[in-house]
Amino acid sequence: MTPADILTSLFPAGHDVTTSGALLRGTAHLDGGGVVHVLGIVDGAFPGVDEAVEVAGDVLAIAARDDASPILFLLDSGSQRMSRRDELLGLSETLAHLAKALHHASNSGHRTIALLYGGTAAGAFIATALACDTLVALPGAHPAVMDLPSMARVTKLPLAVLEAKAETTPVFAPGLDNIVATGGIAAVWDPDQPLAGSFAALLAAPPAGDLRATLGAERGGRPKAAAIAAEVERLGLAHG
Repeated sequence: MTPADILTSLFPAGHDVTTSGALLRGTAHLDGGGVVHVLGIVDGAFPGVDEAVEVAGDVLAIAARDDASPILFLLDSGSQRMSRRDELLGLSETLAHLAKALHHASNSGHRTIALLYGGTAAGAFIATALACDTLVALPGAHPAVMDLPSMARVTKLPLAVLEAKAETTPVFAPGLDNIVATGGIAAVWDPDQPLAGSFAALLAAPPAGDLRATLGAERGGRPKAAAIAAEVERLGLAHG
């Protein structure tokens, strides 16, 4: 589905979302009333310092509003843009700033929901989709925290070893099914059904906090997650 198709299915009551380069922004109307702030990185773009700062500015402007309207972040990106210019200008810091802006918006009463419909990877994935309160996806999405060849270079493990581990251990593997199994993606929506219904059901459910460890344990992708989370809570480190 294209962003236009997704927005039409999500918001039959209409929207004024526009695209400027690789960035998407605007507002949309819910059937039962209410407004949703829509942001996004689209067309498989590789966001760098400029995009991270611009999107973070949009998020902070929304966070300053007292309407408590949710933020929907549409995502189809590459990884972060690892150019010399972006690295020298502080790419990691600006991506961290974007993630913090989304966290601030959530703490200010704006639920943050990411909808992954295409690709995303590495820092771009972490600073956008994974920084939102809830991440959902459409079939065909292809996320990767790190692809296996890159992981082999970082860990110094043979690629064949990582490929073998990826077959049985979702945390080693990219791809939609594996991120779902680890709890990173809360749900995969059916594009053959109006997305407005799925979105309305998500908004109707009260915020439940960060359920990724719980979902990962239940789905078998993170079998140790529940025990670790319980120990963190017992030690009082959950918010430390």
